[in-house]
Amino acid sequence: MSFPSLSDTVRHWLRTVQGGTGFRLLLLSALVGAVAGCGALAFYFATNAVDHYLLGQTAHFHPPIEGHLATQEMRPVNTLQMDVSWLLYLMPMVGGLISGWLVYRYAPEAEGHGTDGALEAFHRRGGQIRGRVPLVKTLASIATIGTGGSAGREGPIAQIGAGFGSFVATRLGLTVSTRRILLLAGMAGGIGATFRSPLGGALFAVEVLYRDPEFEHEGLIPSIIASITAYSLFGAVTGWEPLLATPHFKFEHPGELILYCALGLVCALFGAGYVKVFYGLRDYFKRLRCPAWLKPALGGLLLGGLAMMVPQVLGSGYGWVQAALYGKMALSVMLVVAVAKIVATSLTISSGGSGGVFAPSLVIGAMLGGAFGALAEQLFPALTQDPQAYVLVGMAVFFAGVANAPIATLIMVSELTGNYGLLAPLMLVCVVAMIAMRRNGIYEKQVNGRIDSPAHFGDFVIDVLEGARVGELESKGREATLIPVGMTLPDVLQAISTAKSAYFPVVDDDDRMLGIFSLNDIRRILNEEIPPGLVVAGDMATRQVIYATPNEALTEVMKKITSRNLEEIPVVNSAQPDRVLYMLSRRSVLAYYAEQVEKTRGQYQQ
Repeated sequence: MSFPSLSDTVRHWLRTVQGGTGFRLLLLSALVGAVAGCGALAFYFATNAVDHYLLGQTAHFHPPIEGHLATQEMRPVNTLQMDVSWLLYLMPMVGGLISGWLVYRYAPEAEGHGTDGALEAFHRRGGQIRGRVPLVKTLASIATIGTGGSAGREGPIAQIGAGFGSFVATRLGLTVSTRRILLLAGMAGGIGATFRSPLGGALFAVEVLYRDPEFEHEGLIPSIIASITAYSLFGAVTGWEPLLATPHFKFEHPGELILYCALGLVCALFGAGYVKVFYGLRDYFKRLRCPAWLKPALGGLLLGGLAMMVPQVLGSGYGWVQAALYGKMALSVMLVVAVAKIVATSLTISSGGSGGVFAPSLVIGAMLGGAFGALAEQLFPALTQDPQAYVLVGMAVFFAGVANAPIATLIMVSELTGNYGLLAPLMLVCVVAMIAMRRNGIYEKQVNGRIDSPAHFGDFVIDVLEGARVGELESKGREATLIPVGMTLPDVLQAISTAKSAYFPVVDDDDRMLGIFSLNDIRRILNEEIPPGLVVAGDMATRQVIYATPNEALTEVMKKITSRNLEEIPVVNSAQPDRVLYMLSRRSVLAYYAEQVEKTRGQYQQ
C-alpha cells in the first residue's frame, strides 16, 4: 500500500478549498511568509552567534550596538582607532574562503548580493530557483557576514525567501505566473521580517524589479500577506522594537528642503561612484587567473588590510549608524567611513562573497548624511534645524538612488527607525536621488519597465493583437493563385511554378472557392502511384477551408494559424465567404506583431 506524498496531499487540499484561485494564492502566500520568517530567524541567530564568537570573543571587536539600549551608554567616536586583536584582520579572509568554497562547489548562482539572483529568476527563468540555492546562500552569507564581511542580510534573505516561494510553486505544479508571484512573496517575507519593516518589505519586492517607477501589482497583495506573516513570527521571537533608535525628529522649516535636496544630489554623486567601484572591482576579480572559489578569500584579505586603518568598515555597521543618529561621531570620521565602506563592500561582494548591499548602503548614506548635516550646521545654522536628521535622510536617499526603489526605501527606513517625522523631506529627496541616478543602479538584473521584462512580453503582444483587425494587414497580403477545380496535376504544377504562396484556393467557373490545397498535398499525391493526368485540383483540395475576414480580430486569426500549424490563410469577403480577396501568411502576421510591439515600446519609453 502506497501513501500520497506531502505535496500531493497539499495540492489536493488546495483544490478543495473554497474561494477560488485568489484565496488559495493568499493561503500559499501566508505559508511562504511563515517559512520566510523562520528562515529569517535562523539566519539572524546564526549570523549573530558566529559574529559574537569570532569577532567579539576571539578578535575583541566590539563596535557600538544598535537599538534603544545602545543609546544610554554610547560614547563619542572622534577617532578611527579601536583596541582589537590582530586576528580581526584575518577573519574576513577565513569567511571568504568558506563562502567561496560553498558557493562555487554547490551553487555558483548564489554568489554576490543575492537580490540580482531573485530578479533574474523572476524575469528570465519563469520564477525557477534551484532548491539548493537558499541553503547554500544561507551558509555562505553566515560565513561572510559573521566574520566581518561588509555585507548585509537583505540579499541573502531575499534569495532564501524567493527560493522557498519558487520551491512551493514547483512542487505543487502551479503555473509560471503563480510561481513568480510566490517568489516575490518569499522576498517580501524575508525582508519584512529581517528589517522589521512589513510594508517596506512588501513594497520592495514589487518595486525593485524595475528601474522605472513601476510596481509588479499582481504580486502586491500576496507580498503584503507574506510580509505580515513573516514579520509577526520574527517579532514574536526577537521583539517589536525598531532596528534603530532615533531622537524625535520633526520637519517644521520648509526652507530646509533646499539643504535636503542638496544632500540628495551629493548622495547621488557618491552613489554613482559606488556603483562604478562595485562593478569595476567585480570585473577585476573576474579577470584574475586563479580558482573562482579563492577570489572571495582574496577580497577578504584586502578587506582585512583596509580594516587595519578603518575598523569601522567591518560587519553590517548598524552600530555606527546608531552612533551617528545621536550625534556621537565626528564629521571627519563619518567622511572616512563613508568612502572606506564603499571600498569594503565592493571587496566583500564583488570578489564573489555572499551578502546583501542594503545594510552597507544604509551605512554609507548615514555617514554622508551625518557629515553633510554637521557641515550644514556650521555654514547655515539658521536653516539647519537638527544635523542628526540628515543621518536618517541620508540612509534612505543613498539606497533609493542606487536601488531605483524610492517608495519602498523611504517606507523601510521609516519603519526600521520607527520615525515618521521626516516623511515629507524623505519623499522629496528619494525621488530627487532616483532621478539623478536613473538607470545607473546597483542591481544589474533590473529591467527598465514591465514591457522590457520577458515575464510580461506576451502580455503586451496580446494587448496589441486585441486591438488589431485583419483588414489592417491588407497591404501585406499576397494575391491568391486561384486554381480551377478541374485542372489536371501537370497544369497545376505549371500554374504554381512561379507563385510565391504555399496554399492555393480551388475555385469553380465563377471563381467561388470550393476548397484549398497546399504544396504538401501535391507532394503527397506525387508520392502515390497514380498517373498525373488522372488527378485534378478538386481531388487534392480540402473542402473544410479555414479562412479569415477583414473585420476579424487578429488574435482569433493567430489562434487559427497556430492551432492548425498553417503557413497561410485565405482572407475572404465578409458578405461572400467563397470570394477570396488575398492570402495572409503567418510571417506577415508575426512581422506586424513585431512592428506594433516596437511602436508600443517606443511610446512607453518616451
